[in-house]
Amino acid sequence: MHDHTSEVAAATWMAQGNCRNYPPEAFFPSDGVGVDRARKICATCSVIDTCREYALHNRIEHGVWGGCSERERRRILTRRRLAVTPG
Repeated sequence: MHDHTSEVAAATWMAQGNCRNYPPEAFFPSDGVGVDRARKICATCSVIDTCREYALHNRIEHGVWGGCSERERRRILTRRRLAVTPG
């Protein structure tokens, strides 16, 4: 049996995002200019932190989520891993 609880929770905050007013392709740019445009949309979003954490938790590899590009999310995950690694 599939648990839809997390899907419902995601749909709830996603419906509040600034991105709902733009076509999805705006958040899957092919160049740095597109990434900057998407970041500007995200910058004033009320769910930016939730969005970023969703992308990090689910290891979403493509697009701008929570104001972060794919590369930025990889860096965040690496820093978090290093912060919890004893050493």
